[in-house]
Amino acid sequence: MPGFYHYRPFKPKKRPPSVLTSAELYDALQPETPLEASFLKDAEFCRGLVWGVPRFGHPEGTIMAHILEVNANIDRLPIDAATRRKLRIICWVHDTFKHIEHKGSPRDWSRHHSIYARNFLARYTDDQLLLEVVELHDEAYYCWRLAHLYQRLTESEERLAQLRHRVGAYWQLYYLFFKCDTCTGDKNPAPLIWFENTMDDIEMVEFGASKPHVGPR
Repeated sequence: MPGFYHYRPFKPKKRPPSVLTSAELYDALQPETPLEASFLKDAEFCRGLVWGVPRFGHPEGTIMAHILEVNANIDRLPIDAATRRKLRIICWVHDTFKHIEHKGSPRDWSRHHSIYARNFLARYTDDQLLLEVVELHDEAYYCWRLAHLYQRLTESEERLAQLRHRVGAYWQLYYLFFKCDTCTGDKNPAPLIWFENTMDDIEMVEFGASKPHVGPR
């Protein structure tokens, strides 16, 4: 789809990703703020960064490689510095606890990776709407799936209304992150196309050329 970004994942020269040092993680992710740098001091967070193997939707493999892809998309958005900082925060934490989420059947949704991500970020910020976006970052996809794969239209509409209510004034921010996250790897673009064509209260954006970040770190 237009705006699809292909990013070459970080590859250490010798060591497998599971034993990257803190310095190598720092060099790969290039934190721009003290907050981003502080995440790399957390052992569980760092374990999550190196989790993952190439799979459908995520041929890049590790969470760290996915973060790099999403960050690259963020840099292609026509947004201000404050929005960019928030998007990067969401990006860094949104999938980083997949290594400890419950994967059994039936799923224990209280142990979903997004819940762990929200709880982790709550140690660093009291921005409740930002925390809601982190927790609900996959919810638009679930709403699309309910409607288009399972034909459960009423349930989809109800969950979408709850999503809008919970993220409130961050609805546009939610959309921007959903776009940056969906346009990675070999993910199905249909949920994003549906979102952009259906939500009449978002300001649609297109990816531009990637630009180097200039400003305080």
